[in-house]
Amino acid sequence: MSTVAMNTGTDERHGFDVIAFLAILVTIVFWASSFAVIRIALGPLTPIELATARYVPAALIAVVYLVAARPALPARSDLLRLGVAAVLFIAAYAVLLNMGERTVAAGPASFIINTMPVFTALIAIFALGERFGRWGWVGTAISFAGVALIAASGEDGFDLDPNAILILGAALCSAIASVLQKPILGRMPALAVTAWLMLIGSIPLLPAVPSTLQALAAAPAEVNWGIVYLVLFPTAIGYVTWAIALKRLSAARASNFLYGVPPTATLIGFLWLGEVPTLIGAIGGVMAIFGVLVVNVMRKR
Repeated sequence: MSTVAMNTGTDERHGFDVIAFLAILVTIVFWASSFAVIRIALGPLTPIELATARYVPAALIAVVYLVAARPALPARSDLLRLGVAAVLFIAAYAVLLNMGERTVAAGPASFIINTMPVFTALIAIFALGERFGRWGWVGTAISFAGVALIAASGEDGFDLDPNAILILGAALCSAIASVLQKPILGRMPALAVTAWLMLIGSIPLLPAVPSTLQALAAAPAEVNWGIVYLVLFPTAIGYVTWAIALKRLSAARASNFLYGVPPTATLIGFLWLGEVPTLIGAIGGVMAIFGVLVVNVMRKR
């Protein structure tokens, strides 16, 4: 699952914060489980139909929140930025991830998605004028080499899977959206921004609603229950718990916990779907996350 950009309105507590810890734990488990549920739903539903089934109901939940909570409307100057971020963050991200997971297992897919901070750092060089440094480039090379190994890890050895590149494209969409959101999150609560993203980002998926309803009617019960789970837990509750974590912890500290998503997704994929990582894929996953760590920790040195 992609992450919401940084919330500058943090109210960080000192010492061990039980509520923040529980919020992070719930977020990790729900977001990690989404990769396995996507794998279950693909087949009966196309990638676009699955994105529609997941995010259009989530948009309706967002509407209920916006009507009930009545947060301040986005500034007119933020509308274009918010609109582009929403389409990338919801529609484009979901369709690319779903297309990729047609052949890429849940665990490897989550490792690829979690290269998003590398893309964010690269974009920040040009968009925000941030320094990168030689360690940033080293980390980027390690992370992308790991993705290449994941893409080339078939059951019988090296077998290039182009769908892994689509998942990398989903990570890029999430990174661009994160950079676009950052100034808005300095002016609005994270939960309100997330609600607007859900609402606006689902609009491109609306034409697929009729075919999605037909596909759901013909799908097995486990697929329909999977969609209910995706809408309520990884999407609605997961974003709320993430917003709580961002409120109580610094964004950097909260984001560090998300390194737990890929190994958790791999474990869930093994226990639920029987997906066993190949040795090459496991090495690639470790490299992908290690590269992200290098970028985040060392890139300004």
